[in-house]
Amino acid sequence: MNLLKGIFFLVLLSMLAVTIAASLDRPVFEAGADLWSDPWFRATLADAYFGFLAVYLWIAYKENSWPKRVLWFVLLMALGNIAIAVYLLIQLFRLPANASMEDLLLRSAT
Repeated sequence: MNLLKGIFFLVLLSMLAVTIAASLDRPVFEAGADLWSDPWFRATLADAYFGFLAVYLWIAYKENSWPKRVLWFVLLMALGNIAIAVYLLIQLFRLPANASMEDLLLRSAT
């Protein structure tokens, strides 16, 4: 599980770095307006959001309460891979040292 912690920590740091750098260049809505006419931009955006939706379905399965499900949906749609990395890091750090991949992926009994 330490490898996964390292991977998702790097994802989080990388996404924060590129997001901050892009934000310092220009606002996201300005960039989106400029890029919207490009079909590859729209295809990439759709691909990313369908991926976020797929991960959200797993999170909705894992979480037991509707408020948490709604919160994570909003976070995923607003922050994308930043939210995914944070969710997985939370899950990974909650696991005991002897946890299996099933413990990470499956809903807990409690």
